[in-house]
Amino acid sequence: MNELLSEKEQLEQMRAWWSENGRYVIGGIVIGTGLLFGWNYYQNARLNAQVEASALFESLAGHVGDGDLDNARATADELAGEYGNTSYTAQSRLAMARLYMDKNRDQDAVEVLTQLLAMPGHAELKHVGRLRLARILLYQDKAQEVIDMLDGQDNRAFAALYASMLGDAHAALGNFPAASEAYRTALADPSQDQNDRILLQMKLMDLPQTDAAEISVADAVAEPTEAETEAQPDPDDAEIEGVE
Repeated sequence: MNELLSEKEQLEQMRAWWSENGRYVIGGIVIGTGLLFGWNYYQNARLNAQVEASALFESLAGHVGDGDLDNARATADELAGEYGNTSYTAQSRLAMARLYMDKNRDQDAVEVLTQLLAMPGHAELKHVGRLRLARILLYQDKAQEVIDMLDGQDNRAFAALYASMLGDAHAALGNFPAASEAYRTALADPSQDQNDRILLQMKLMDLPQTDAAEISVADAVAEPTEAETEAQPDPDDAEIEGVE
């Protein structure tokens, strides 16, 4: 009898506990299930967005390759509108800038690259865009704008490219000492390959009223040291990245 009463007491205790706490247990299960469902939904939505943005970018690349400006621009606008601040949108602006230049629409290229530089994040793509914009501004005889844009840019991987571009801008303005200094800065960068060194040396030797001739071409094409084997980033290359 005592054992039977003990079991009844335990059952009553369990019922009392459930009566008092059951709603919290059920609530916790509902919340946990909801969070799991929400997370899975978010992950699926994010994956779908990546697939859709990638497909749009591939379509844009095809239009750019075909020189189809109207469809390329429409696709780029759709990317920007639907997928905002993503690497696909950033790279679409690099692609559109190239297409605009192929169509001799340099001011449109300036505008689309300016949009890229205004985007949050995407630092590496912005370095590429900044160099391309500098080239276009030099083409437009806006050397001072190039200097204003590049002065103070501090990135080790792009330092030599920035210095070389600054040298071109100073030379265009007739500031040959500043151009010489910029070219020498670029030439001293160990990441420069031999072809870049030859080009920089030629630019130095073409500057009037400088001692650039004192630096021999042989010095510019000397075998690179071990430290010079690090690859220099190519501003015309940008790998396709995932949606952020």
